[in-house]
Amino acid sequence: MSDIEIRRAAFAWLGEQVDVHGQVLSREVLGRGFPYKEERIPLVSPQGIFKPRQMELPLSITTVADGPYQDAFGPSLLRYRYRGIDPNHRDNAGLRELIRRREPLIYFHALVKGKYLAVWPVFVVGDEPTSLTFSVAVDDALALKAGVDMSTVAEDSVADIRRGYVTSVIKRRIHQAEFRERVIDAYRQQCALCRLKHDELLDAAHILPDADPDGEPIVPNGIALCKLHHAAFDRFFLSVRPDYTIEIRRDVLQETDGPMLRHGLQGMHGQRIELPTRMALRPSLDLLERRHRRFLELAS
Repeated sequence: MSDIEIRRAAFAWLGEQVDVHGQVLSREVLGRGFPYKEERIPLVSPQGIFKPRQMELPLSITTVADGPYQDAFGPSLLRYRYRGIDPNHRDNAGLRELIRRREPLIYFHALVKGKYLAVWPVFVVGDEPTSLTFSVAVDDALALKAGVDMSTVAEDSVADIRRGYVTSVIKRRIHQAEFRERVIDAYRQQCALCRLKHDELLDAAHILPDADPDGEPIVPNGIALCKLHHAAFDRFFLSVRPDYTIEIRRDVLQETDGPMLRHGLQGMHGQRIELPTRMALRPSLDLLERRHRRFLELAS
């Protein structure tokens, strides 16, 4: 089997999974892998650098949530730690060979246990044995359109500019995805208002928005909401008071409409939200108070 063919098949399959499941994929899905010529090829393993048995060189690298390795994004590059401290370990040697061949692979960033953001293609572009790290550049998946030689994408004339932009986008996406997963995990994978449990329909709503100086992406500034209640919360159709009670805007309570308005919004008035079990993860009372004051100003 050709490594290049398998890489292309893996990239295409990941694109399909993101279309179905969203940008965050489970370890179960990734471990089960994708079909290729009457076989299934997994994309992850317990090791951070993973080479399926069907391939000559690694297919993916993974940063583990709260793991021992200090992998981090710089302005335009990911610093990825060696496996162990032996530069000649077969996994490290495999990544070094990818530099020579200029072949791409997949980067999985663990957000919480068992949930990963997939980034592809990435290229190993540097090797620093003294610090036991590789430099990895994130690139644009569209650069690998059908028929394009993967090795030419690695060093085309605008690669550095494109990668700097793509890396900044990926860093923001990772921060947003980490916030979402941590908030939804704190609320036990359910909407705090209606208790809907379908993950694809859940969001992490900011109490104070990103634009606010105090709108940090931390769990106490978030509430897990289904998409309907997230939209209603963002547009001040409803508020959550500092005593964790839901308040529906007066004019919305007086409207006459179908069952969605009656049961999905009006029926929530005066109820308490579902809360995280851990006190430290519950919504900040100060942030709720500040947002509720804004709600009352707009409702008056």
